[in-house]
Amino acid sequence: MTTPTLRNISEIRSFYRTNEEPIYFVGPTPFNLLGLDRWVRNFNYLTYYDPWDGEHPRLLTPSRRSEETFTSSEQITNFLLTDDEMRMRLAARGGTPRVMAVFIDEETEAICRDLGYRLTLPPVALRKRLDSKLETTRLGNEAGAPSVPNTLAAAASYDDLLRIAGEAGLGSDLVIQLPYGDSGKTTFFIASQADWDKYADDLAGKDAKIMKRIRNTALAVEGCITRHGTIVGPFMIDLTGYDTMTPYKGGWCGNDVFPEVMTAKQRTAATALVRKLGDRLALEGYSGFFEVDTLIDLDTDEVYLGELNPRISGASPITMVTAGAYADLPLYLFHLLEYMDVDYTIDADEINERWTELAAIDQWSQLILKQPEDEVSQILAAPRTGTWGIQPGGKLEYRRPSRDWHGLQDENELFFMRVYGPGDYLFKGADLGIVMAKTRMQTDDPKSLTPRCEQIVAGLRAQYATASLTSPPVSMPTLLNSKAL
Repeated sequence: MTTPTLRNISEIRSFYRTNEEPIYFVGPTPFNLLGLDRWVRNFNYLTYYDPWDGEHPRLLTPSRRSEETFTSSEQITNFLLTDDEMRMRLAARGGTPRVMAVFIDEETEAICRDLGYRLTLPPVALRKRLDSKLETTRLGNEAGAPSVPNTLAAAASYDDLLRIAGEAGLGSDLVIQLPYGDSGKTTFFIASQADWDKYADDLAGKDAKIMKRIRNTALAVEGCITRHGTIVGPFMIDLTGYDTMTPYKGGWCGNDVFPEVMTAKQRTAATALVRKLGDRLALEGYSGFFEVDTLIDLDTDEVYLGELNPRISGASPITMVTAGAYADLPLYLFHLLEYMDVDYTIDADEINERWTELAAIDQWSQLILKQPEDEVSQILAAPRTGTWGIQPGGKLEYRRPSRDWHGLQDENELFFMRVYGPGDYLFKGADLGIVMAKTRMQTDDPKSLTPRCEQIVAGLRAQYATASLTSPPVSMPTLLNSKAL
């Protein structure tokens, strides 16, 4: 039987509501795509941690923990796909599972191939190539989506760096990025010989992106490359380095999206830049979801391409609940359409125009809470996953069980998803949990946490009871300091 072409958003919605294929989001937690089961029949989460203690009907979690220490999210994904219990439970549900994840590797592809699962993502080899900051810069330049003034080169010494930067007209106050790695760990600010000497082992002779240093605002945005063009989601500001939420100086710890996050002129320019990049990535064979960091020069108002993450990201939870998502579809469902066995038509221009207009009413935020202290302890008690109320004076009160944050009423409620719970170990960088709310968490200038945010963080941390350990446990898996969770 031939599946008819889906002719509009209404028919696409109906297609998802009657979906027969089992679809699984696989990873450490369900956070990135939590709530898509509201839109898609047979959408499930296969995760290592269970924030609901068995009460979420769409969540599958193994009863045993790995005996090995995980050093990457890919390892957690591969463990879940090969665990005998999980394989049996998926088989018992019937059908051929579709698998999606944030991070995958060649082993993930081999596992899905051997098990007959449908991996609903671009090839690993392509993702790795596009993940290079140097490759992103080259493709962006070709597409008319330029980066901050830069040159791609390898400097052998500080004098060599000054020569290269001088020939490119970049000055002597520089930012250097290596091709791969979290930007907080592979981005270096070099304005003197002393700065170079401090990082010489990392930089000398390495191919890198050498940029002029500018005063900027960094904004994250997700897009989706479809056969009908690139669709651009909401722009949001990152929260980074706050020591009550992360031990890492450049560590990402949340996002804010609100109507004034950028001017109309900046939004138009940034949307056009992201669409140009997406259309260029399509020529490389990439389709589906991606995240881009854009930079706004505070002195010139120019909008520049930052870095590309060819995957779902930590910004996805906000992207899924903005007004545009409810007017049409959550952005990720356009990704899924590209991999389902169905033909469809949409007007990408019309969707982008509508979402730009609707951006004027969005206000959401999220916080990523990690353990900032450098000590090891065991959790005795932890706050429950669900909806919490913020009382006058900032005290937090648990209100009701919730599967996700879609039902938050106003700025006096928040959704907390616990990650580490009773029996788990706390250590520097350990993942406590994630907050979603309909209020801003960061001020405009100078950038600092709002009083409401400080109350939320303090209130949730106060809910944890721990016991100190004289010696660390053998295994302490972590979700890593990554913007992708």
